[in-house]
Amino acid sequence: MKNLKLLIMLFSISFVAISQEAKDEGFMYKNEIGVDIIDIIDGTLQVSYERALGKNFSFNIGVGYKTEEGLIRLSGIDRPRLKTGDITYHGIKIIPEVRYYISKTQSERLDGFYLGAYLKHNAFQSDFDGIYTDSQDIDYDFLFDTKLKVTSVGFMVGYKLPIGKRFTIDFLIAGPGVVWHDYSMKNKKDLPDEFYDDLNEALENYFESLNIEFRLSQLNERIDFILPSFRYGVSLGYSF
Repeated sequence: MKNLKLLIMLFSISFVAISQEAKDEGFMYKNEIGVDIIDIIDGTLQVSYERALGKNFSFNIGVGYKTEEGLIRLSGIDRPRLKTGDITYHGIKIIPEVRYYISKTQSERLDGFYLGAYLKHNAFQSDFDGIYTDSQDIDYDFLFDTKLKVTSVGFMVGYKLPIGKRFTIDFLIAGPGVVWHDYSMKNKKDLPDEFYDDLNEALENYFESLNIEFRLSQLNERIDFILPSFRYGVSLGYSF
């Protein structure tokens, strides 16, 4: 949370500084609203608002809601003593960005190639449930109320292509960065102690390629780790 507050403060300072320096460049269209096309595939509706703050700078804020639907799904855990269904999640995301347009193709608005920096925060919820069989062959239904907080920060490069007097297609080509994962899991049912040993082993195998160690227990049901991140996207925009 300290990292998130610091990043938000830095973005706020940058936004105020750019706004104070911004001058009216005579743009016909200083505002743009957009819809992320790629995110729709994953069951997310994300809209954005961009405001020109001068000749080359802009500030963009995106807000989205992820449903449990979508073509991209995480398969569940399937082990002899531990089985779950597909892992689904839902929640909100917010993405502030600062952009610098290297060159414009039109004088009415900001377009063309741009560089920028972003902060992305996701707050999701998920029901992690399944069946566990202990060493005495006794079956237990388990259910965890899971909260997922994922915060990333990084740089980006993209190209905004005008396709008409007011419409654009915004290609976010690359957005490398770093992401903080913070997962909390609240147990809703009584479970034997050995369940957590088997769950930790299952999760370590599930995320084997990430080399993450898990230490879940009845007293500490939380996972946090840091990984590299990468953003990309395609948005349809309307200028006004």
